[in-house]
Amino acid sequence: MAEPDLQDIHDFLVEIAMQAGEMITSAHPSTSTTDTKKNSSDLVTETDEAVESMVYSALKSRYPSYAFVGEETYQPGLHLTAAPTFVCDPIDGTTNFVHSHPYISISLAFVHNLRPLVGVVFNPFTAQIYHAIEGRGAHLTSTSLGKDDPAKMRQLPLRNPPEPLRGLDEALVAVEWGNERSGNNWDVKVGTFAALAGTKEGGGAMVHSLRSLGSAALNLCGVATGGLDAYWEGGCWAWDVAAGWAILKEAGGMMVGGNNGEWEPRVDGRRYLAVRGTEGGAQEQKKFVEDFWGCVKGTLEYEV
Repeated sequence: MAEPDLQDIHDFLVEIAMQAGEMITSAHPSTSTTDTKKNSSDLVTETDEAVESMVYSALKSRYPSYAFVGEETYQPGLHLTAAPTFVCDPIDGTTNFVHSHPYISISLAFVHNLRPLVGVVFNPFTAQIYHAIEGRGAHLTSTSLGKDDPAKMRQLPLRNPPEPLRGLDEALVAVEWGNERSGNNWDVKVGTFAALAGTKEGGGAMVHSLRSLGSAALNLCGVATGGLDAYWEGGCWAWDVAAGWAILKEAGGMMVGGNNGEWEPRVDGRRYLAVRGTEGGAQEQKKFVEDFWGCVKGTLEYEV
């Protein structure tokens, strides 16, 4: 098999993302017409399914030999392999979508040898597309969605050089509650949130604040831009993070596992800690990671 043409793949994923954006913005979902999967906080709409079907058909037509993993067609027990694979979340942030809260995205990635090589994350409501190719940098493009305004592309991180990572007490951190609302993982999350936000006198890290925004892909892009200092997550899937992972890495960020000592996470490992780029490089990032892990109250445990 010939080596993948990453530029061609990138350009086609951007084209597909734009098509998906038109489908998403023209839909009119509501909480009364939405189905659930695992529980009442794990939602799916007809638009999720229609977008994934469109993406799958387009990719299979152009790249018939490459594998495909999508959220709405995933079968339990399926694992990513070293084979060239497209990874798709048709609407990352479905709960936001059905509530008409515009923090959602389509997330498209190309993964080879279990490494995210191309990432495209598009929020059609803000007309912003984050995109990256391994070794060629990460960018944020403000699109026109067919209007007359020209697209504007900026390299990530947006602040260059990026500010130092001075410590947790000066950090803005993204977290998510997820759809598991009891048991060990819930307890670990709640305890960790309290440890991050609590006062130093009470044993906490006293971060500037926590943000729970509802889209893993956009959270990772927020870290890539430098607007968020870190994002800690447990329970999401490869389709939630693969594209954002590629973008984060190309923006100088670091991805490790959500549990203490997980320096080499798998794309489908379901536990993640993303840290933004910094002028101080890997040494500064690793110090931040170790301090963050010190706030994790327990061990996240998810089936892979």
